[in-house]
Amino acid sequence: MGDFGKVAVMFGGKSVEREVSLNSGAAVLEALLRCGVDAHAFDPAYRNFQELVDESFDRVFIALHGHYGEDGTVQGALEFMGVPYTGSGVMASALGMDKWRCKLVWQAANLPIPDYEILDDSSDLGEVSNRLGLPLFVKPAKEGSSVGISKVHAASALKEAYSKAVKYDSLVLAEQYIGAGEYTVALLGDQALPVIRIEPANEFYDYEAKYLSDETGYLCPSGLSAEHEIEMQSLAKKAFSLIGGQGWGRVDFLMSEERRLYLLEANTSPGMTDHSLVPMAARHAGISFEQLVVRILELAHVG
Repeated sequence: MGDFGKVAVMFGGKSVEREVSLNSGAAVLEALLRCGVDAHAFDPAYRNFQELVDESFDRVFIALHGHYGEDGTVQGALEFMGVPYTGSGVMASALGMDKWRCKLVWQAANLPIPDYEILDDSSDLGEVSNRLGLPLFVKPAKEGSSVGISKVHAASALKEAYSKAVKYDSLVLAEQYIGAGEYTVALLGDQALPVIRIEPANEFYDYEAKYLSDETGYLCPSGLSAEHEIEMQSLAKKAFSLIGGQGWGRVDFLMSEERRLYLLEANTSPGMTDHSLVPMAARHAGISFEQLVVRILELAHVG
């Protein structure tokens, strides 16, 4: 293992995903310490970035989720300071956080995505439901961990779902429901890890199903044919590359009844909790949690 110098594990932060980040960062910090890395907790909600220079940190492991950590803001600050950090750069982080603009990039490259509409106060919600069909999803464009998302079964419920989502972001999406399976592909360097099929305990893969429930099912092997799995891994690598993704990440998919794949979203700072998908996929590839965090740290970069 290389000498990483003094490492700051950056977690916590100010977003609504703070609690998830605290869990991710604690797991990463403990794993790095077990590997003999000189790693230290660094919560930007309470510490000034200048301390990274003053205390001679050599690189940063970003375990932040949501705004002010996953959206390019922290990445830009670290680049300006010349401090190497894990994961994607400013552009990819911002695009991964912004579901609408990420969709625009993928659309421009003719990659498959669910149909969608942007909602605002003047939207004709009845027309939206007619065009996209029911059920459909309503979600804030720039939140993670399923925060603010609703599955809408009736047009009459669209207004309430919009009101819920707009509390988290002024940009709100209505998205076509595609319901024959949800999958994810974790990426580590140039490697696509084994596909995981997600079978939520709840009606959809919401916050509770992701982080709190022990009833959510994760299938790895995914049950897909070898050809279908290779297709999904290849599409994940292409989609991640198109937004400028680097180091590690995750790309989520939906599958239709006709077995067609649709890109759902990219995650440039995935969770690292005991319910998280990247460590799960790595484990099935023969990569321990300790090996995973060290590999991610090896891939740290400046700018």
